[in-house]
Amino acid sequence: MSLDEKQKRALRGRGHTLKPVVSIGQAGVSKAVLRELDLSLEHHELMKIRVAAADRTVRRQLIEDVCNSLGADLVQAIGHTALLYREAAD
Repeated sequence: MSLDEKQKRALRGRGHTLKPVVSIGQAGVSKAVLRELDLSLEHHELMKIRVAAADRTVRRQLIEDVCNSLGADLVQAIGHTALLYREAAD
């Protein structure tokens, strides 16, 4: 699902008060981290994650990999924090 700008704006407003639920460290994304992200997205639909990679391109690639693996949309990425959205199955 691709989000348009109006939907992203509304989701950014909802996500503003959220705290990062999952932190991805220098080791990258493991199967356990993906499983937790998948469960959290299924329950909450909208969540923040923190990516600890120092390099901007590595950080961007990690976020893109997570989104592709989970079928989630990137709503916003600022610094080390990304806001992800995936509509729940129910």
